[in-house]
Amino acid sequence: MKKIEEEKLYEDIRYELKDLKTVMLVGGYPASQSKDECIEHIDELASLAKTYGFDVIEKCPCPIRKIDAATYFGKGKVEELVVISNTSDVDVVIFDDNINPNQQRNLEKLFKKPVIDRTELILEVFAQRAHTREAKIQIELAKTQYQLPRLKRLWTHLSRQSGSAGGGSSGAGGHLKGEGERQIEIDKRILKRRIAALKEELKVISAQRKTQRQSRVKSFTPLFGIIGYTNAGKSTLLKALTDADVLVEDKLFATLDTTTRKFKLPSGQDILLIDTVGFIRKIPHSLVESFKSTLEEATYTDILLHVVDVSNPMAEEHAEATLAVLKELKADKKPMITILNKVDQCQDRSMMLKFKLKFPKTVMVSALKQEGFEKLFEMMELELRALRMVAQLKIPQSEYGLISQIIERGRVLESEYVENDVLMKVEIPKDLYKKIEPFSI
Repeated sequence: MKKIEEEKLYEDIRYELKDLKTVMLVGGYPASQSKDECIEHIDELASLAKTYGFDVIEKCPCPIRKIDAATYFGKGKVEELVVISNTSDVDVVIFDDNINPNQQRNLEKLFKKPVIDRTELILEVFAQRAHTREAKIQIELAKTQYQLPRLKRLWTHLSRQSGSAGGGSSGAGGHLKGEGERQIEIDKRILKRRIAALKEELKVISAQRKTQRQSRVKSFTPLFGIIGYTNAGKSTLLKALTDADVLVEDKLFATLDTTTRKFKLPSGQDILLIDTVGFIRKIPHSLVESFKSTLEEATYTDILLHVVDVSNPMAEEHAEATLAVLKELKADKKPMITILNKVDQCQDRSMMLKFKLKFPKTVMVSALKQEGFEKLFEMMELELRALRMVAQLKIPQSEYGLISQIIERGRVLESEYVENDVLMKVEIPKDLYKKIEPFSI
């Protein structure tokens, strides 16, 4: 009877996150990690919660010696947190670290209210802010993959039917439990089919992206990818440079879709700028996988512009999180300029020095005030020149196709016609050199 009552209590927790308002945030820190660092992580979780629309009532940094397989924290700490959540009358408890389905189920029984983790909150924020078809498909795929091992939690109402319908008869209870087990299996198959269908849709979109990339490559216009931690100021930078009609908000993940805009450097060189989705600490692997076609835009650029909010006390960790995602995408070897943004708001001047020592190609700007852009343009042109080389060529006039390509993709420094040949001194992209190498002198 007691077990049936527990299941009924648990079933009453069924919820829609969007209908709930107040939250308590919980983070754990081992002895090797300071409490201050844990508090900073919880503060970021608070920003995520506020972006979603929650009111943060309590923040609880908790020391942890060993992760409990059943409830993440030990019994005493969980009981203490339950008291805080009841006293504060919060609707939802959010863990900064990922909790597995079993821990989530056990914690909800103890708290008697929804318990979610950082991954689920990030997925919900993404779902809320997705606008394009591609972003919506990517989010649905990530959410469906996250839900698959948690189906048991979604089907606890079958256990309640088992307890009430049979009037205590073991035969009736056993029968309905079997129905429930079959229903879970049916749902698993439905979700797996949906995952397969969503992956197929993303393959089609990925093929379309590939075609778009190929057309950009054929245009021979250098491509700069704007990357960085969420809310670092990437969209603000793009808007400041190009007057692009992009959403600029002081919220996490304001941009989920890539935006490409043309820009002309002071030297007259045309370039393309791509604004990409922001990265975040502990980004769920399912999101990286689902957003791969979007995130991969960074891997097809010539040069990366890594925007860092240097006014944020966690700027170094944010930069490391961005570089970790780049490594996962195999884009960490790309030429990169580090842009320290919001320098006008930075209280810790030593932070700038740390970045300049670690990343030699660093410039300081305020994208909002449009300050420091001259140095940024100089650095961009230097990086472009590093991708190019100067060559002396002697090309037969009959090779007019190659001469045309050199003029289109490079910069002619000198030219002279000698009999049936063209003598040229040109600055060209290094990838073009193989084609013109036979004519090099």
